[in-house]
Amino acid sequence: MVVVREMKVSKHHMLAQDLLQFGRSGYQDFVKAGEPAARPGAGVGHRRPAEELALLALLRRKQILEELRAKGGVRLTELSEELAVSEMTIRRDLDALQKDGLIERVHGGAVLAQYGTEEPGFEKKVLREQDEKAAIAERAAALVKPGSAVALSAGTTTWSLASRLSACEGLTVVTNSMNVWNELQHAGGKGTTVILTGGEFRTPSDALVGPTADASIRSLYFDVLFLGVHGLDPVAGLTTPNISEAETNRTFISRCRRLVVVADHTKWRTTALCTMADLSDVDTLVSDDGLPEEARRQLRSHIGEVVIAPRRLADVPRAAASDSF
Repeated sequence: MVVVREMKVSKHHMLAQDLLQFGRSGYQDFVKAGEPAARPGAGVGHRRPAEELALLALLRRKQILEELRAKGGVRLTELSEELAVSEMTIRRDLDALQKDGLIERVHGGAVLAQYGTEEPGFEKKVLREQDEKAAIAERAAALVKPGSAVALSAGTTTWSLASRLSACEGLTVVTNSMNVWNELQHAGGKGTTVILTGGEFRTPSDALVGPTADASIRSLYFDVLFLGVHGLDPVAGLTTPNISEAETNRTFISRCRRLVVVADHTKWRTTALCTMADLSDVDTLVSDDGLPEEARRQLRSHIGEVVIAPRRLADVPRAAASDSF
């Protein structure tokens, strides 16, 4: 059983992340640990401390989001039963998630919020799911073989990957991202050549796009493309909100021998305006261990290889992470 009686408010987020690795069972253990009967000397009318209630709410809301990403929609009555709380408590959780723009309330439940053309800027996205992106980048870097021709699309996960390519020598890396290009100037390995495509600098992800970028990419051919995406969906496929960036990424996809998508678990069942490719076009998906089992099953039915990166992958030797291309 998870022990939580001596927790501090400042450790809420860290403890929540640890408990979530155990899934629903970890949450239920925490609920049991907080019951009055589990506390020596607790009498009738005993109330949990405010910080404990806040952490319970955080855990419930994260679990609700995981359910939504796995199933696409959830019912209030089912959540109440699964999480062992009242329907009124679930309503408050759903209201809070909707206020944060993460879900949309529907009759009897909720679905994930979908805004087909909305896209946060690079500076905002780089602060999200940092541990997950670091783990994905470590695992993806282990796939790169010395001397390869590598393409990196724009995005915060590919930017994280760029900083981890220094151990691989003799690479030729092509990117349409100023941020990735700048990172590679500092982190490129011995003998690495870095090429920036050129193009118009007009997207929230700081990607270079348009005819110049597309023509540059069409003149090249890559051993592997690492592609960041806005969303992964069984029907919509790989999506992005920006029309120009979608076209440039389609050009990248058409010029690679192997397509590796790098996407954290929050991208599952997220859709945007433009489809870049179907899931069946993906050779390998590298995601993190927050991806629900049901999502993994569905993705494996479309994608040749689904690689799951533990969020503490930095402790795993690179050679043990995966085979190289």
